[in-house]
Amino acid sequence: MTVCGALRPVVSLAHPEIPVPHRHPLRLWIVRHGESAGNVAREAAQTAGAARIDIPERDVDVPLSALGHRQAEALGHWFAAMPEDERPNLLLASPYRRAVETAQAIRAAGGLAPDAQPLRLDERLREKEFGILDRLTRAGIEEFHPEQAVLRSDLGKFYHRPPGGESWCDVILRLRSALDTISLHHDGQRVLVVAHQVVVLCLRYLLEDMDEAQILGIDAEGDVANCGVTEYAFSADAAPASGLALVRYNFVAPLEAQGTTVTSEPDPNDAAQPLSHDPGRERDIP
Repeated sequence: MTVCGALRPVVSLAHPEIPVPHRHPLRLWIVRHGESAGNVAREAAQTAGAARIDIPERDVDVPLSALGHRQAEALGHWFAAMPEDERPNLLLASPYRRAVETAQAIRAAGGLAPDAQPLRLDERLREKEFGILDRLTRAGIEEFHPEQAVLRSDLGKFYHRPPGGESWCDVILRLRSALDTISLHHDGQRVLVVAHQVVVLCLRYLLEDMDEAQILGIDAEGDVANCGVTEYAFSADAAPASGLALVRYNFVAPLEAQGTTVTSEPDPNDAAQPLSHDPGRERDIP
C-alpha cells in the first residue's frame, strides 16, 4: 500500500510545473529495548555508590535481562493482537544486542505482519556513544573526569560531547540520514524501529520539528520505559518535515496488560544525576 498520491506535493526546482510528492511511512512505531543486563548493573552501581558499572561485555554486546525478554514478548503479543494488515511489515533495529533481542522477541511472539521483511540492522540507530565516560557513574565521572562534569553542567546534554563520544546533536545528525532512508525506500509501509532512549527522544525532536528546550523539557518529565511505544501515523496536518503525527508516547499498557513489570532505568553508559535546576542538564539518558 502506498500513500504517495495523498501526500502534500512540493515543487521540483528543475521542473517547477511538476509536483513532487513527499514520501513517508504510513505508520511508525519507535520502541526502546527491553530491560538489559546493563540497566540492572547500573542500578546496582548507583545504589552502592560505586564509580564504575560492572559489565563484562562491550556495550554493543550487553544482552537483555530475563525481565527484558518478558517485556519484549509482552509487546510482541500486543502487536500480534492487531489485524494482520495493521501490524508492522518492516522491522529495523540498532545492531546492539539488547535491541536485536527485543526485535527478535517481538517477531517470535507474532508481532509482525505475515509479509514482513527480515529484520534489518542499521548502525545509525545505535546507542549514543559516551567515549571516556563509558561505564562510569556520576561519582565516577566526578572522580576520574571532573572537567567533563563541569563541561556537561555548563553546556547541557544537548551540546556536550565527551572525548571519544557523542552529543545529542551528533545522534540527531545520523538520525536525519536514517529518516531520509526510511522515507525514500519505505514510504507507505508500517515501520517498527527498536533502539535506545536517546534515539527515541532525538527522533521525536526531528519528526515534530522541535527545538532544544522542547525536547529537553520532554526528557525532564521522565525516562522512556523499556519497551515503551512511541507511535506516529501519516497525517496531512502533520509537520511538513515528517508527514507524521504523534499518536502516543512512552506507551506501556501492552506490558501492564500482560502483568509484566515496567522499568525505565537509564542505560549503563549514562551516570548523570541532576546537575542543576535546568531541565536540559538534569539527566543524560541513553
